[in-house]
Order: sequence, then C-alpha cells, then structure tokens
Amino acid sequence: MIKNMNRADHEINHGKKLVVKNPELIWGWDSPAGKERVKRRAQIIAAGAQLVPGKRVLEIGCGTGLFTVIFSQTGAEIFAVDISPELLEIARLRNLPGQVQFIEKPFEECSLEGPFDAIIGSSILHHLDLENSLYKIFMLLKPGGIMSFAEPNMLNPQIAVQKNVRWVKERLGDSPDETAFIRWKLHSLLSRVGFQDIEITPFDWLHPSTPSEAINVVSHIGKILERIPIIREFAGSLYIRSQKPY
Repeated sequence: MIKNMNRADHEINHGKKLVVKNPELIWGWDSPAGKERVKRRAQIIAAGAQLVPGKRVLEIGCGTGLFTVIFSQTGAEIFAVDISPELLEIARLRNLPGQVQFIEKPFEECSLEGPFDAIIGSSILHHLDLENSLYKIFMLLKPGGIMSFAEPNMLNPQIAVQKNVRWVKERLGDSPDETAFIRWKLHSLLSRVGFQDIEITPFDWLHPSTPSEAINVVSHIGKILERIPIIREFAGSLYIRSQKPY
C-alpha cells in the first residue's frame, strides 16, 4: 500500500482491483442469497426516501449500478455518482432509463446537480470520512429532504472482525479505510449535524453464503430476530434514515 495515498485515492485504486474479478461477488450480492438481500435492501432504502416520479435524488457510491436499477424503477430522477471510472463503466452498460445519470465524481462535488429531495446509498458511508460526509449530505439536501442508507453494523461479530483485523479485511476484498457503525454513536452524530426524525434500525440476518434451499427459512427467522430486543442489535446491517428540517 502506498503510504501517502488519501482516502479517495484508496477508493479509486480499490475500484481498479475489484473489476479484475466480479465486484458484486466480492461484495456478497451475486449469490442467490445475496440477490435476495439486494432486493430487500434496495426496497427499504427507496421506501424510506419516498422515491417517486419527480423527486431529484442523489445516489452516493453507485458502483456497478446494481442498486440503481431498482431505485430507477420508482421513476425518480437519479444522479448516481461514484469515484471509480471502472465501476461506472459497468454501470453505464446497464442502459438504464433517461432519468438516470451516472456521474464520475466525488459526491462532495455535486453542488451543481443539487439540491436534492433525497440522498441515498447502500454500503457507502462506511467508506467515507463520516462526519464531513454527513455535513455535506445535510448541505446538499433541500429543506425537508431525506437521507436513506443501509450500512454494516459493527456489533455483528463477523463485521467486527472483518473491519478491524487487517488481514481478514484484505482477504475479503475490503478497501483499506472502510469501517462499520454502532447505531447510538451514529444517532448522536446525525443529531449534532442537525438532522431530525432520526431512525437507525438493525436488520438483515441473511448471510450471502446461505444455500438456496434455506433462504426462505433463514429470512423468516431473521425477520423474527429483528423484532427481539438486544438480539436484534447484532444483525448484519443498519438502516439509517433522517430528515433535514424545513
């Protein structure tokens, strides 16, 4: 690793490495269980952001456009940004409807396209300088605008190991700077930035390696576990939704 590389350089370099293989397989989205997770996660994010035709939406870290496909089905106008030209090349090959624009730039430079009714993303905030990113999201939102994200939960044992043990992180294809979140710490930060109606909900017990024949059973059990206090705190993901005051 080059010591003088900054976070953005790391992410650009990581994108180059990902496209050599199958990015969606590395991320855990390409297995049968992974595809089910994609559908559920995208639907949760889209519903929380109230995506409908006429809404102007910024998707941060769209990557290969896998989630953008589902977001675009709402009819919202989507500006999907990513810092990796290699990943965006894959995204553009999807030939999505005209209300979707794929843009190669850091989301911090999206002021010209904004402001936005909603800012959304899947597994992207944990790649960023969180506090600065949340202030930028707040600035880019219209009054009353919504942020809606799904991110890894640091209290999940596998996630904790994967994000904190360097050789595990490298073996599983993570980028050098990515981490995960503890929900009450994140709630405090969102409140400090100025967001209101903050909702951070643990969810997702379906592991990408779950065999096809067990997906329905594991999904059913997982949704039960998501309703049990204390146990739910160890789910794999956090759903994060908050609103900029009017």
